[in-house]
Amino acid sequence: MAWIVALAVLVAVPFVHSDPYHLHILVLILIWSFAYTSWSIMGRFGLVSLGHGGFMGTGAYVTALLWNNFGLSPWIGIPLSMLAAGVLALVVAYPCFRFRITGHYFVLVTLALAGIVLQVITATRDYTGGSLGYTPQRAPSGKGLLALQFDDKTTWYLIALAVWLAGIVIWHRIDRSMSRHAMEAISEDEDAAAAAGVNVTAEKLKITLISALMTALSGALYCQYQMFISPDTVSGIAVSLQMVFAAIVGGVYVALGPTVGAIITILLAEVLRISFGANAVGWDNLVYGVLLVLFIIFLPKGILGSVIDWIKSPRKPPRAHEQETVRVARR
Repeated sequence: MAWIVALAVLVAVPFVHSDPYHLHILVLILIWSFAYTSWSIMGRFGLVSLGHGGFMGTGAYVTALLWNNFGLSPWIGIPLSMLAAGVLALVVAYPCFRFRITGHYFVLVTLALAGIVLQVITATRDYTGGSLGYTPQRAPSGKGLLALQFDDKTTWYLIALAVWLAGIVIWHRIDRSMSRHAMEAISEDEDAAAAAGVNVTAEKLKITLISALMTALSGALYCQYQMFISPDTVSGIAVSLQMVFAAIVGGVYVALGPTVGAIITILLAEVLRISFGANAVGWDNLVYGVLLVLFIIFLPKGILGSVIDWIKSPRKPPRAHEQETVRVARR
């Protein structure tokens, strides 16, 4: 019952408080929460990827390029961009999983993926705008729905909320499926999992594909909402590291953990931007790195995960001498 009330409150937010700036921040938090949740679907099972910036960039740029060059509606372009990201994920992941490239070697492969996508976007500047960025063309009047372009913040908030909820549902479905048990077994010992009948390669590919498709969708939505993208904002290693930071800080093993991470990252970026302006460019990445190290050492389960553990942990009964002290005090 509590989740119904919470959902009703979230839906009512733009109708009760319609301040454009505040709604803008909420939309960004929801879109990035979906992206971080996408990463956590892999990360929670030990598949640490630094290539998700490549998937997000693919979703954003393919959607925008199809619209600008071929007039293809984002309603068609977004599924095609997700398909492109899925193919990219399979091309990279299948050899890794087939030949048992795991651990830090897998991290390095995905890191190379993010770098390659970033370089391709930058090198093809005649089509993508390179480091200067890229802007989807504005739709003619009356065709905003066809082009998935809305000036109303309330509309975008409801779209982002629906996508965010879909991400939470997918996370829970995986958490309650047999794939979760299979992936946990694989993360503990691949050989033992294979001996027990688990198709290791297929299970890893399944999780990777779901994560890549969701990340591409988040990139496409970010592009349509902001109406401007650049390699630094939707692609590359920095974006991948941002996803890792947010998921780990919020709690990679909790469905709402990435959302907590998104709140922290978006608000941190806004505070730095408002306080220092152009002088703070790149500071958020520095802060992310420092906080990431601290959280890995002191709070490996993240903020939300640690809070839940603290709530669920049984209270230790007082020792015998403490009980005697309490009895004496009551007399």
